[in-house]
Amino acid sequence: MRIDIITVQPGLLESPFSHSILKRAQTKGLLEVHTHNLRDYSNLKHKQVDDYQFGGGAGMVMMLEPMVNAIETLQSKVQYDEVIYLTPDGETLNQKIANQLSLKGNLLLLCGHYKGIDERIRTHFVTKEISIGDYVLSGGELAAAVLVDAIGRLIPGVLNDETSALLDSFQDNLLAPPVYTRPEEFRGWKVPDVLLSGDHKKIDNWRHDQALERTKARRPDLL
Repeated sequence: MRIDIITVQPGLLESPFSHSILKRAQTKGLLEVHTHNLRDYSNLKHKQVDDYQFGGGAGMVMMLEPMVNAIETLQSKVQYDEVIYLTPDGETLNQKIANQLSLKGNLLLLCGHYKGIDERIRTHFVTKEISIGDYVLSGGELAAAVLVDAIGRLIPGVLNDETSALLDSFQDNLLAPPVYTRPEEFRGWKVPDVLLSGDHKKIDNWRHDQALERTKARRPDLL
């Protein structure tokens, strides 16, 4: 899978893609992540990429021409399955969306800044809009990093145990059950006997029951 990201702050994305699972995915050749500085596509003398909004009002707007130049330059080299704009008024990211996007080949992510991007970009280029929550960030870079992480870990071969992702919260509309590791007892706090029984059928049933109860208690809207 290849993911390209257009941003005015490429430095914000250096660390998230240089460590842990996403670094491993790239080292294995299973994922390519490329960041592109929007200012490189500005034809203005000082590489300006924002301007005042028509109609007045506080806040600057990302200009049409640099973004179009960037998108069309990349599209001339790569055929994208989706052009995704990270925006607070987009569809809220969930596991189903991450699953669907992980099956794609090439994605282009657009990171907004200031008051957002010129609406004509959304109308003529963007195929999908995604939010990571009902709040506003300073820019779309952190949201892009979250999206790439959610997608990247689902690519076959990225995780050492591929079944791990299938047991994550939200995969079956249930929260994950409690988990335990050694020691079996600490300060009188014991691991449930069923997990030590070796009976995998009983363990699976226990985990399902626990996931169901936890979901009922914490996220009944998922049921």
